[in-house]
Amino acid sequence: MPEEPCQCPDCLRFYREHDRLIRECPTLRQQQELNWAALQSFRTLCGRVLEDFQKQKISKADELSVGDGKQKQLDKSNDDAINQAISELENINAHLFSIEALMERIFDVRVPDEIENKFREISGELAPDPLNADRLRLNRLLHQTPDLPDKA
Repeated sequence: MPEEPCQCPDCLRFYREHDRLIRECPTLRQQQELNWAALQSFRTLCGRVLEDFQKQKISKADELSVGDGKQKQLDKSNDDAINQAISELENINAHLFSIEALMERIFDVRVPDEIENKFREISGELAPDPLNADRLRLNRLLHQTPDLPDKA
């Protein structure tokens, strides 16, 4: 593991978000709720985008049936891109459903107040730690993922 945390914009943004989420949601219950809400919003957005692409595909198919040959060729490359997007979004949704099943198990866990207090105590120690193992693990993931939004 590196001695110093990475200072690239992606990692700095992650550190700020990581610390904010721990400070604002320092208990097990709050972390459960936060993760559940994030998962559900991700599923909702992906599902809606998938629906939109599927409707677009259907309307393009209707248009292609009456178009001329040259237009059909142009629309074919666009159709391939839409099909690829639909396929990727279906994969994402399948993974999100799997995560949801796991999260339901985590959400069932209830702990006594003493444990919640320990979460609060530890959260005060974790949030400002730039060498936290989770951060360093994410650094490696961020730098192995060339398709993040801010990557050139």
